[in-house]
Amino acid sequence: MISLASFTTPTHRCVYLPSEQATMRYEMVVQCTREELQSRLDAGWRRFGHAFFRPVCETCRGCQSLRVPISTFRSNRSQRRAVRDNQDLELRIGPAQATREKLRLYDRFHEHQVEAKGWPEHDPKDVKSYRETFVEGPLPTEEWCYYLDGILIAVGYVDVVPRGLSAIYFYYDPDHRDRSLGTFNVMRILEEVARRNMPFGYLGYFVEGCPSVSYKKNFGPNEVIGPDGKWVPFR
Repeated sequence: MISLASFTTPTHRCVYLPSEQATMRYEMVVQCTREELQSRLDAGWRRFGHAFFRPVCETCRGCQSLRVPISTFRSNRSQRRAVRDNQDLELRIGPAQATREKLRLYDRFHEHQVEAKGWPEHDPKDVKSYRETFVEGPLPTEEWCYYLDGILIAVGYVDVVPRGLSAIYFYYDPDHRDRSLGTFNVMRILEEVARRNMPFGYLGYFVEGCPSVSYKKNFGPNEVIGPDGKWVPFR
């Protein structure tokens, strides 16, 4: 792994739990192997573009890396309903690309989340910042685009590591929020993990009390990283 810099942020208000104070450790990685990314995932790191990060908060341990073992996963009724209700969508998996269509969809999604879930205000992304966040990185990223009658309504980014697929980010057209697209995307990821004969789906951070990521605990049985740094059963 080749890194250019690493740093720790000043303490700031947590984006997941606004009542808590957060501190993040960052490392700017220009080159790594999939095995090295796997090792970082298993140590609780995540990434956007070249920026690898993990929380190092003094007073809170709310962020828990969560993964789903495919061999024991059992879908619930609402998850199966999300799959059934979205059978009319077309999924295209390919290399990550920045387009004006995706930027508009991304901004619409965030504007809705600010109003509906109290997310922080954000500046609209331009092509350069979008590429830095989702397209560029130390290794290729898969882009999952969902289409309804030829119209793009959702986009997800996924890393491929030796032991599974890691969900990086997902956004969708808020006009279709009744479709439970977030749940549907996770179900498709887990389905693809099984199809590729891999053991795990990595879903990023679960944070108890944060509505935006609370749904992740429903994909189970699942595991989190325990105090000793090993994966342990969670729910």
